[in-house]
Amino acid sequence: QLQLVESGGGLVQPGGSLRLSCAASGFTSQRYYAIGWFRQAPGKEREGVSCISRSGSGTIYVDSVKGRFTISRDNAKNTVYLQMNSLKPEDTGVYYCAAAKNFDIGCGVYNSEYDFWGQGTQVTVSS
Repeated sequence: QLQLVESGGGLVQPGGSLRLSCAASGFTSQRYYAIGWFRQAPGKEREGVSCISRSGSGTIYVDSVKGRFTISRDNAKNTVYLQMNSLKPEDTGVYYCAAAKNFDIGCGVYNSEYDFWGQGTQVTVSS
């Protein structure tokens, strides 16, 4: 079992930056899981944003965040980060991190691929 807690959300103006953190705790280290970041805007379904492989060598970004978001992980600290730059109003939503057991290599950005979820942190981009 793995517990995930997101932090770092808040209100930011368009063009601003935030860094989200996903801290893991439990019987198993986070290093054995691929980690994904997802978001859910009001009235919309939850969508994948980015993910990172167990080792950190593999990452995926959806087109809408490429060049603006960077995912990274520190397995010694059991934490995954999502650096978000050049934020836009359409980035607004609740951001969730999730852990997947079944990726030996790589990662994915689909909800169904993930086994454990955090409670989410709100990101609001508005002037």
